[in-house]
Amino acid sequence: MLSLVRCAAASADDKKASEPLIIDVGEVFAISDYFVIASGASTRQVHAIVGGVEEGVRRIGGPSPVRLEGVDECEWVLMDYGSFVVHVFKQEQRDFYQLERLWGDRPLITWEPNLHSEVEPA
Repeated sequence: MLSLVRCAAASADDKKASEPLIIDVGEVFAISDYFVIASGASTRQVHAIVGGVEEGVRRIGGPSPVRLEGVDECEWVLMDYGSFVVHVFKQEQRDFYQLERLWGDRPLITWEPNLHSEVEPA
């Protein structure tokens, strides 16, 4: 599963997302193990990041999101994959909600750009 999470972050990075990161929330958040957080400069870029994440995860054999919220506005899009959640913000919304600060005591997970192209399909 961690390979899917890392792929989501790398796929966001491929679409020039700002500061994609992965937070391990598993020990304190019962319904998800990881959050991927990324942002775009415009609603158009947020939409592109969301599409890139969906495509990247699917490319390595991952599922489609169980739930997708906020796509119409593209200010804060939540992509619920069950065991992990991808939050794609417009930069102003990311600055306002500061999820990184809220979950600041949780460990960050490392990932590498272009990881999705190196991972074997599940």
